[in-house]
Amino acid sequence: MAPKTVLITGCSSGIGLALAVKMARDKQKRFKVIATMRNLGKRGCLEAAAGITLNKTLEIRQLDVCDERSIISCINSIPNRHVDILINNAGVGMIGPIECQTIEEMKGVMETNFFGVVRMIKEVLPDMKRRRSGHIVVISSVMGLQGIMFNDIYTASKFAVEGFCESLVIQALKFNIFVSLIEPGPVVTEFETKVYEDAENADYSTTDPETADMFTNLYLKNSKAIFSSLGQTPNDIAEHTLRVITAAKPPFRHQTNAVYTPMTALKHADPTGALMTDTFYKMVFKYDTLMHISLKAIKVIRWQAQKMRQGVKMLGFR
Repeated sequence: MAPKTVLITGCSSGIGLALAVKMARDKQKRFKVIATMRNLGKRGCLEAAAGITLNKTLEIRQLDVCDERSIISCINSIPNRHVDILINNAGVGMIGPIECQTIEEMKGVMETNFFGVVRMIKEVLPDMKRRRSGHIVVISSVMGLQGIMFNDIYTASKFAVEGFCESLVIQALKFNIFVSLIEPGPVVTEFETKVYEDAENADYSTTDPETADMFTNLYLKNSKAIFSSLGQTPNDIAEHTLRVITAAKPPFRHQTNAVYTPMTALKHADPTGALMTDTFYKMVFKYDTLMHISLKAIKVIRWQAQKMRQGVKMLGFR
């Protein structure tokens, strides 16, 4: 069979880069990857990681998900505009008290994280419908299922994506088109690092002192512990995504971090929302010491499991 054409957005670093390279290196040569990014001046890391696959099973193109002309130009450059698999990965982050964020900054997050996905799907969907085949993958987040304090606008953008895809999936299935949401928890990438570095150096004088202290001395501190203990790598997410793509019947939702599944289920256990809000309130404000102890224990267990897997691999077992 001919390789499937895969278009991935946001490939200059992180998940997009890892996924593009993993698919391009597929031993069965099942994929022809079109790895895109807004700024081709940042293509160096992808080129280095791609190695011998560059310009063979992986091509790099310019695409800005906030620019319809850029999207059309990129897709028109693909033979017969034939995209078998669209992977919407491009995204931006925003954290902090909403009093310190401008409406324009908030719109910028929605433009990329939500409308960027809509633009991409809107452009490839008619061709997929005509062929009655295709797979649309969106790198979402557990924050598309569960709001997290001080992630108000980012969470809103992911909730919008989840609702959009949940509405679209039924129609798409009628045309034999699969829609899949990949929902990671914390992922250690340059993307996340920069968001938190910017937050540590930002000005919070436009909010009250209690909120500013809550964000800088509670939220940021806890976030570092969570990323250190529970954070996955871009390669982890790429592996999960590849499994979804190659499944005989791709799932609509796939969470990559099992630790978060009970947390996202709380709102469904209690439709009033009381169970969810009470649990998170106590975790943050009453039992934070216990949470940090638990995170440290999880970190040790994950480290031991990783060493065990490495040892098994060195012995030649799978």
